[in-house]
Order: sequence, then structure tokens, then C-alpha cells
Amino acid sequence: MKFAGFFDLFQRRPAQTGPQRVHLTNISRSTARSITRTGLFLKRRIWLFPVLAVVVLALIGWGMRRAIETTMKENLKSELETLLNVETAMLDTWIRVQLSNAESEANAVETRELFQKLQTEFDSSGPAKGSLKTSELQKDLRKLLAQVMSAHGYHGYIVVDKSMVILGAYTDELIGSPAPKQFEPFITQALKGESTVCPPYSSLVMLKDEFGQLRSGVPTMFVCAPIRDANFQVIGAIGLRIRPELEFTRILQLGRIGTSGETYAFNASGTMVSNSRFDEDLMLLGLIPDSEYSRSILNLQLRDPGGNLKSGFRPKQRRSSLPQIKMVEQATRGISGVDVEGFNDYRGVPVIGAWHWYDKYGFGIATQMDFDEAYRTLTILKRTFWGLFALLGLSSIAIFVFTLILAQMQREAQKQAIASQKLGQYRLEEKLGSGGMGVVYKGVHAILRRPTAIKLLHVEKVNDSSIERFEREVQITCQLNNPNTVAIYDYGRTEEGLFYYAMEYLDGIDLQNLVEKYGPQSEARVIHILEQICGSLYEAHSLGLVHRDIKPANIMLNRRGGEPDVVKVLDFGLVKALDDDKQANLTAANSMTGTPLYMSPESIQTPNSVDGRSDLYAVGAVGYFLLTGHPVFETNSIVELCQQHVSAVPIPPTERLGAPVSKELEAVLLACLEKSRAKRPQTARDLASMLAKCPTANRWSVDEADAWWGRHERGVVSSSSTSNSLSGSSKSTSQQHERTFVTDVE
Repeated sequence: MKFAGFFDLFQRRPAQTGPQRVHLTNISRSTARSITRTGLFLKRRIWLFPVLAVVVLALIGWGMRRAIETTMKENLKSELETLLNVETAMLDTWIRVQLSNAESEANAVETRELFQKLQTEFDSSGPAKGSLKTSELQKDLRKLLAQVMSAHGYHGYIVVDKSMVILGAYTDELIGSPAPKQFEPFITQALKGESTVCPPYSSLVMLKDEFGQLRSGVPTMFVCAPIRDANFQVIGAIGLRIRPELEFTRILQLGRIGTSGETYAFNASGTMVSNSRFDEDLMLLGLIPDSEYSRSILNLQLRDPGGNLKSGFRPKQRRSSLPQIKMVEQATRGISGVDVEGFNDYRGVPVIGAWHWYDKYGFGIATQMDFDEAYRTLTILKRTFWGLFALLGLSSIAIFVFTLILAQMQREAQKQAIASQKLGQYRLEEKLGSGGMGVVYKGVHAILRRPTAIKLLHVEKVNDSSIERFEREVQITCQLNNPNTVAIYDYGRTEEGLFYYAMEYLDGIDLQNLVEKYGPQSEARVIHILEQICGSLYEAHSLGLVHRDIKPANIMLNRRGGEPDVVKVLDFGLVKALDDDKQANLTAANSMTGTPLYMSPESIQTPNSVDGRSDLYAVGAVGYFLLTGHPVFETNSIVELCQQHVSAVPIPPTERLGAPVSKELEAVLLACLEKSRAKRPQTARDLASMLAKCPTANRWSVDEADAWWGRHERGVVSSSSTSNSLSGSSKSTSQQHERTFVTDVE
């Protein structure tokens, strides 16, 4: 299969016994191709797209949810208000009809005459008030009002005089006695000349309930109207009894939304005064007595239990101690309103609702609907979006983890490629050095058998920036053909994603180690070395390139092609292309780049303004080091060192060395170290010409060079294996100043 090699990487390999060499051929080419594609996937940050999708979808979902939720709330509020208004209008109509009936009967001539006769009989009877019960007038009154009750569905009556004595009633128990306290509010209002309807209350006398059972405490309500004499003066009041479980409750139960909606009435004490639609459920919850004839009307206190009773919650307090539900609490304070945000009802179930208070009649009505049902559409939408978010989130996590696994596999494959000691067409032989960004191996071309130095990026530090800089170093160095510039042979990337380039292998010694091991060099040899450096730099400067990191460790002294003391300038990784802002920005805008011991004043003060003369300052500093064995400035801190480069005057080489140096060479070196670029040699070729005019120029002969290499070649070859001169990829461990101060400021 195409991905067989890929999935093989997830399988545990059997343990190796004994030393065995790992070969690159052990890794499937399909695996390598998969890893390469994964590298591109990682490089392009494709794995970020699912994350961005989650974020975008979350924002869209949040916006849609808010919009839908707002619209739903507005619609629900409108529905509740409309329903409450309809219920209020229906109830108002019903109340007006009841008032009209009561007023018509109270203003009837027969009723007024009978009432006046009863009043006269009551006043004349004195202590024998019980005679009212058997009076013929009572029979006449019952006969008269029976017609009204039959026509309009009333179930009793009372007639009261101004002293609050009941002169006539549907039950003999009440006749001749003062009106009970339950009657006082609405009778008082009627005696003041205003017709009214009282909220339902529990009867004190034995009455038949809706099941035909004779008992006390039966829900009762009255519509009352004043009785007036011929002069329109109030002389008493008549009340017609209404059974609230009939028309009153039925009107309220017409108003509902959905399967959980209901409308009910309540009094000032927060007791439900109409029947609920869900009496059976209320019995199961223990809110009303569990009996055949039990009803919610006058038995259910509208209080918040503090938790959902339907979910098994049970309050720790008696119901009378619990707070009233929001609708009752607000309505009894005379505040009508709508709430679609949600609150607990008398079951502890979250609901939405609207309410209205009849201040004139002393009761309120409320309509409500379970929150879950009201927002079911929104809940489904939320769950859908949360499901999508979860899937996208899991996908993002899975992709991210997968990329991490593949990245780890890529690193392992790269390490195996290195361990196999084969890199493309090159066979790796030994590690020569390593640094912050890369490592250098000695290798041999598989076909040409040519010794090669191979530089590759650290596996752990491969990223867009490092790859771009690595490629730039190769591209810049490849433009240079001067024999004193290190030659690049090849560049590429393996199937495992290893970036490398191959350059000529140098088995000499860098100038840092040269001085450390063999001390200050002769004037003639210093001039010979500096002239070759100038040749390499002149070509680079002619192409608009500035090296920016000329230092002894970046200059190798070699035997090449039978010629001794051949200089090679290395490490063009910090080169600045003067005509290319993009390349210049790779080293970070306004950043100090180079090695402080050999940096020009402008490299420290204005890094973006460096040019070829900045490199010539470093060449002068290298010559100073070769000649005296010491850097131009030696201090205890980098800040102080930089300050000296900017403002301090160098000690002449003669004083520093403690031995005579030709005035011409000393003048050339000090000219390179001038603070002002205008006072330095303007080009590398100018510097080479100045060096050629020194008295000791051309005195370092081939014979002397051969003799030196003959004496020291073994030590030179030994030191080259640990040299940091191969593209500056490892740090020297021998020089104190390099150890203390010289760090690549990149």
C-alpha cells in the first residue's frame, strides 16, 4: 500500500542486540515522502486552519445564537403579553357582566322593596331576630332571586344592611348574624356605592362542592352591588355567589402556550385562587393533598422552593417560610410585567411568565411556560453548535497531535539519516563542530571521493527563519568565486527534511587557534594573510555584500594545491545585501550583528548603515590581533567593550607588542581602526595596495611558509578537527576573551 511505510513507523521495533549500523535504506521511500509532505504541512501552518475554523464558527455561532435568542425572547415576550392581554380582556368582560347582573338585580324595584321590608321587620323584631329565618319575606326573596341565579348561573346570595347584618342569605346559618370577616372587604366597598367582585376564598358554612359533597371550606366568590332607595341613597348591598371553579377558572385555563403553559389567579397572600391544569402532578410533588377531591384552588401557596421539585429537590424549610415566586411578589406590590430571562415557579421549575394585578379586586393573574419548552429550539441549536465545536475542537487537537507525532517522526528519521552516515550523495565520516544553528561533518562524495565539509541545520531548530537564513547563506556564498572564499559544492534537502550544503573541506587552522597556539605572527606573514582577506572581501563588496562578521575564527589558513598559507574566508551567514532590504531584515531590523571584539563603531551605533568599510575595520582588528596576540580592546564587559570601539583610541601595536613594528604597517592598521569611515581605506583593494607598500610586504616566501607548515602540520591538522572555522559552527574553547565576550549577536 502507498502508506504502508508510514504506518510502519508507529510499530515498535524489536530491540537491537550488538552494535549495528543503521542505513538510510532501512527507511521506506514512501515514508520519507510522507514525512516531507508533513514538513510542508507544518511549515505552512496548515494545522492552524481547523483551529481558526473553530474560532470563526464559535464567533458565528455566538452571533447567531445571540441573534436567535434575542429574536426568540422578543417573540416570547410578545406572545406572553398578548396572551395576558387576551386573558385580562376576557376576565374584564366576565367581571363587567357579573357586575351588570348584580347591579341590575340590586336596582330592581322588587328587590329594593323586599329589602326594605326585611329591614323594617328586622328593626321591629328587636331581640327576636331569629324570626327572620322563618319570615315569609325570606321565602319571597329566595323566590325572586332564584330566577336570577338560574338565569346567570349563581349559586347563592346574601343581602346585607348598612350595619353589616345579613338580612337574607342562601343558607339559614347566615341570616340575622353580622357579616363574617371574609365578607367585610367587598361588602364595605358595595356599601360605599361601588360594585365589586371579590377573589375566591374558603367558605365558612357547609356548602356543596363541585363533587356534590357537603363540607366547609368550599371555594367561593361574590359579586356585590349596592342597593339604593328612591333617593338613590345606599341602604344595603346584595351579593351573588359564584363558584370560581366554573367560569372563573375556565376562562383562565384557556390561556396557555405549549404543553407546559398555564394561566392562574392568586390573591394578596400569594395563594392560588383558581385551579391549575396540573393538579395530578401537584399531588405527586406533595404540593396539594393526595385525595380524590383535592384541588389546587386555595390549597397551593405560590412560593419558590429553591430547587426543582420535579428533579427530586426537597426544601429544608416549611413552605410558609419560603419566598414568594417572582410574579406574585411583584404583582402584590402593584407591578405588572414580563420576564423571559427565567425564574423559578412554585415547583422550582425555571419558567418564563407575565403577570397583572387587579388592585380594585384584590387579586392578580399570571401566565407562565416552562423555560426548557420555551427555548427548546435554541437548546437544539446550542447543542448542534456545541457538537460542531466539539468535533472541530477534537479534529484540531487530533491534527495538532498528529503533526507533533509526525514532527517527532521526522526528527527521528533525520537522526537516523545522520546515524546512517549517508546524506544524499555524501557519506559522513566525523563530526567537526557544532554551534547554535548547525553542525558540520567531514564527508566524502560517494562518486567523486572528494573530501567535503557538510553543514546541516540542527534537527531541533529547523523553522522557517532558520531555513531561510541557511538558504541565504548558501546563495550568497555561491555568488563568490574568489579563491580566498570558501567554495560551495552542493546544497539540498533530504527526503527526511534535512537541510544541508557541502563546501570544500579545509584541513588547516583558523587564525584564532593560530595565534593561541603559536603566538603573534611576523609582519610579513600578517601582510600576506591580510592581502588575501582583502581579495575575498573586494569581490563580496563589489557585489554589494558586506560580511559583517570578520574575525580570526572565520578565517582559515590552509595548504591548498601545493600552496602554503592559503587563506579562506568563511561564514557568510550574516552577510548584508546592501541593495536588498528583505535580506537585510533577516538579521532583524536595527539589531547589532557580529562579534563585539571586531565590530566597527557604526555596527554598534547604527547597524543598518554598515558598508564595506565596516568590514575593513574588522580586518584591521584581525591584523592587530595577529600582530600583537591581543584584541584591539580588552575589557570586563560587553557594554564597556562596545563603548571603547565607539570612542577609545587604540594602543599602537608597537606599545601593545612591546617590540618594534614598521610605521607603515602600524599606520595601515590604525587607519582601518579609525572611528570615522571617511578616514579608513575606502575599499578592500585600497587596503591591499596600502599593505603592499609596507617594507615587509612580499617577504613571507613560499619556502618560509613551507618550512612553517613542515614544522607544525601535525599540530595544525589536530587542531582543525575541533576548529570552529568551518562556517563558524562551533565555538572556540581556548581563548579567554572569546569565552567571556564573543558571542554571535544575531
